[in-house]
Amino acid sequence: RNFLMKKSIAIQMDNIEKIDYEFDTSFLIGYEAQARGYDIFYYNPKDLFIKENTIQASGYYLELLLDEKNYFNFKSSKIISKLEDFQFVFLRQDPPFDMNYITSTYILDLLPSSTIVVNDPTAVRNSTEKLFTFNFKEFMPPTLVTKDLKIIEEFLDQEEDIITKPLYGNGGEGIHRFDKSNFNSKILEEYLHLPIMIQKFINEIEHGDRRIVFFDGEYFGSVARIPQDGNLKANFHAGGKASKTDLVYRDKEIIENLGPKLKEHNLFFVGIDIIGNYLTEINVTSPTGLKQINALNNVKLEKDFWDKLEAKYKLV
Repeated sequence: RNFLMKKSIAIQMDNIEKIDYEFDTSFLIGYEAQARGYDIFYYNPKDLFIKENTIQASGYYLELLLDEKNYFNFKSSKIISKLEDFQFVFLRQDPPFDMNYITSTYILDLLPSSTIVVNDPTAVRNSTEKLFTFNFKEFMPPTLVTKDLKIIEEFLDQEEDIITKPLYGNGGEGIHRFDKSNFNSKILEEYLHLPIMIQKFINEIEHGDRRIVFFDGEYFGSVARIPQDGNLKANFHAGGKASKTDLVYRDKEIIENLGPKLKEHNLFFVGIDIIGNYLTEINVTSPTGLKQINALNNVKLEKDFWDKLEAKYKLV
């Protein structure tokens, strides 16, 4: 590793102008990096390219500020940087996990090993969030993945109350609940150009789903997200309310099983979702929830994140 390298990071994320300051975890990670003396280069996925055999991006150096009305300043005009000049690149754009997303993981895979990408692009590409849960099937509710309506209808007959969700969306998009009285194949047909996931509805959702956060395979905190007014979505993006939680139901057992696997897959920052006894999702693309856990438990997870990261790559 080149220790003459200036302390600097790059963050690949969606438009910073549009982030939800109240919830944004990328901002927290960047702000803590800034406090530790790293320069921050920010760019959008569309501005990543390969030229002269090097991975480059056009973006801006940033200063981050703890002011909701004015939380960032560009410190440079738009410039082109070689990503191999940074110690860390954070892969933080939101899904949809489509060919654009996958292509950016292929490009970032080409960086030399002296630049650490978090999360590892190969691991992100291989750990499709909804399907990755099948590696821990003993913790899943009854689940179907198919694009065949007939198979979905048979599953509904059996389970009586189901949730359908696209495999590659985010923020609660395209999620529907059906029982036999309101089943509507027209709604589903919109999504069936790809297989979708169908799960038995879990009643415990009224107590929220729990977002549990891991850094390098180690549990660091959790927050319950309570759906509002009969809404079946608990995601913060969909208006879910943050509420303090302990490790309940099978949480400890799930953590013990998942932690080592996540570390082994080189998934440094992961947020899993649990409803009642059931693991429903393993989020590896751009997990969030740190601000809520911080606020409810008076902790600073971004400090733990950076302590763990710098120790892992011997930068302390």
